[in-house]
Amino acid sequence: RSWQMGGDGGREEGRRKEEGDERGWGWGWGCGGWGLRVALVLFLPLTISGFYEETRDAAPRTDGFCNRIVRAQGTRRDGNSGFSLRIEGHPEHYTPGSTYRVTLSAATPSYFRGFTLIALKDGEDGDREQEYAGNFQIIDHEDTQFMINCPYAVTESIPRRRTRIQVFWRAPPAGTGCVILKASIMQKRIIWFQDDGNFTKRLCEKDPNAEYATEKPIPDCCACGTAKYRLTFYGNWSEKTHPKDYPKYATHWSAIIGASHSKNYILWEYGGYASDGVKQVAEWGSPVKMEEEIRQKGDDILTVVKAKAQWPAWQPQNVRAAPSAEFSVDQNRHLMSFVTMLGPSPDWNVGLSAEDLCTKDCGWVQRVIQDLIPWDAGTDNGVTYLSPNQPTAPQERIKPLTSLDHPRSPFYDPEGGPIIPVSRVVIERIARKGDQCNIQPDNVDDIVADLSPEEKDEDDTPETCIYSNWSQWSACSSSTCEKGKRMRQRMLKAQLDLSVPCPHTQDFEPCMGPGCQDYDVSTCMMSEWISWSPCSISCGMGMRSRERYIKQYPEDGSLCQLPTEETEKCSVNEECTPSTCFVTEWGEWEVCSATCGMGTKRRHRMIKMHPSDGSLCKVEAEQTEKCLMPDCQSIPCLLTLWSEWSDCSVTCGIGMRTRQRMLKSPSEVGECNEELEQIEKCMLPECPTDCMVTEWADWSECNKSCGKGHVIRTRMIKLEPQFGGALCPETVQRKKCKLRKCSRGSSDEKRRRKEAPERRRNKQTREESDLLELTGCRMRSWTGWTDCSKFCGGGIQERYMVAKRRYRGTQPTSCRDKKEIRACSVHPC
Repeated sequence: RSWQMGGDGGREEGRRKEEGDERGWGWGWGCGGWGLRVALVLFLPLTISGFYEETRDAAPRTDGFCNRIVRAQGTRRDGNSGFSLRIEGHPEHYTPGSTYRVTLSAATPSYFRGFTLIALKDGEDGDREQEYAGNFQIIDHEDTQFMINCPYAVTESIPRRRTRIQVFWRAPPAGTGCVILKASIMQKRIIWFQDDGNFTKRLCEKDPNAEYATEKPIPDCCACGTAKYRLTFYGNWSEKTHPKDYPKYATHWSAIIGASHSKNYILWEYGGYASDGVKQVAEWGSPVKMEEEIRQKGDDILTVVKAKAQWPAWQPQNVRAAPSAEFSVDQNRHLMSFVTMLGPSPDWNVGLSAEDLCTKDCGWVQRVIQDLIPWDAGTDNGVTYLSPNQPTAPQERIKPLTSLDHPRSPFYDPEGGPIIPVSRVVIERIARKGDQCNIQPDNVDDIVADLSPEEKDEDDTPETCIYSNWSQWSACSSSTCEKGKRMRQRMLKAQLDLSVPCPHTQDFEPCMGPGCQDYDVSTCMMSEWISWSPCSISCGMGMRSRERYIKQYPEDGSLCQLPTEETEKCSVNEECTPSTCFVTEWGEWEVCSATCGMGTKRRHRMIKMHPSDGSLCKVEAEQTEKCLMPDCQSIPCLLTLWSEWSDCSVTCGIGMRTRQRMLKSPSEVGECNEELEQIEKCMLPECPTDCMVTEWADWSECNKSCGKGHVIRTRMIKLEPQFGGALCPETVQRKKCKLRKCSRGSSDEKRRRKEAPERRRNKQTREESDLLELTGCRMRSWTGWTDCSKFCGGGIQERYMVAKRRYRGTQPTSCRDKKEIRACSVHPC
């Protein structure tokens, strides 16, 4: 405290600093920091004295664990003056453990010099370490740093003019509750803002089972026209993020399949049952059946959404572009659903179900960002990535996986924490067409985003509309190197048909202030274009294409909007004659034969109609062209092509098959990072199951009390034969038994011998009567079978015959209650 007292010299020094240059001034923190203060006291005692006197007068603080102090002279300003705190995707909830991009920005032409950013549990002041929520991650270390004495907050590294900063924020674990993100901005040394309006964002924890527990009501859409979107899928599932039992080979995401649709059709939903198409995706990664189901829905479908599979499942973004697809929505078909399988797995998938892209104010959503966790399709009982096929009978409902499902699950957590998302999907609006109900744009970027190159080049002006020439472009709305827009206009001179609207009287394009370089942190680094492919036809007008890949994504982490493929029309001078073949369009290009450097790829087409003059088709049915993959600096090995898949490891049922490739030559530098073996599931007809029986029971007692009789023993059927298995053996065995001779003088015995033939002839009738007469006994009829002792896995049922009366002279052992046993519920659990 004595260091902060200061004298007149310190105050004078402070005043000189106030009147001087602003450089070197930013934020201070009242959190200890004794080492820093000692160093400053040793070398600049007068400055230290004046500094603390200044901050004490400018921004009083309260003692606490980690308090924010502004190195500014004036009092805090109200409002936000155009500055804003934004969280990517504008979420209202956070998923525990997920990472979000947080941006502090200034509206053009404003700027700011310093800032602070913290995240607190709702209702807390930050006086204790336990009151902070989640943690920040630095993106640009030259511009942003953690507070020296407050590791839970971030601030600027150097006080200078800036218009935007970005950091990552990792959400806290489950059970934290709601979180408040707070920001402070110092525009100048006498102007600063804190916590008001857009400087505070409140996020509450998302319940992963909320969507599963209750059905979402889908409101009607009031938006007009149509909107075009791009879906981009980022797979985050890797050995680093999900290390438990991560498969060594064959990890992949299956081809994405989905649709934009009306609320009359549901592709999949939590609590529902998987259709045959969803089951085929979930178990085998095949989208064929799913696409058939979608196309059968007719007018309920606007666009079928498809994107290629991704092998392996995780790839650095600067090696290969993430799978993406474009689709459209309108007022009736404003929902979007898709599904893709996480492989290898029993029946685990990720996707969106009925995502509504229509806003309440009759507009179209600009951007959707969702972190996805896997869900179980309810068609297979497997609990690990490589579980053998175990069909679920009966089929269960679709439900999200949780960390408490099974101890063998790769997502198991004994503490019941949330599953780390395995993927992220980004849906961005890229265009709007037709008359729009809500014509107020979201912002400048929104206007520019709605003007895609395809639309600008397309002249769709009605012939009944007569316009003036376009005016000159206006000045750019940005005077700095931040992105802005400029506009040009034209006048409608005449409208010949009042029933036909005349659009496009204004045109916009993005721009930057004068003197700015074209390159900024959001620039993509692209490879050179590969040469054009051959024309798709042999005569007349056709199409050709060329490709390039993304070498490096923007430094600020934004998405690359530059195209990776171009297609243009091409013309072959030869005229089509009767000897011309008619062929289908070229199919998709196969995967490049090389994983790095230059390789080749192929595509095929088929003959639709042979020449009318009967001549042979001489057009090519297969094309091969070069393909360029990333440089081989990190993979200095040459590989052979993949071998054919091996035979299935089993002769029936579910097994595995493999294929290999080899190093052509030893690696000279480093190690080869490419996989040399791949494994996948294979399915053959079901295996024959032989009948299974229990061990023999003990022999029964002789059925006679004297003379000749027989004894029996039984065994039960545990499992009936299936799929052509061996039939069941006998379940009853009988053998003779001989006791002492029967007494000849017994009148009862004589009577029984006399009546024996009659009893044998009427045996069936006697068994069905209420009272049965056996040797020396009168018996009641058999009781009904008891309930099975088990629901599955093999149980038993019993029934009884009770002795009612014993005749005189009959041995007690020959007149006992009888019991029969049989097998039941033999199917496996």
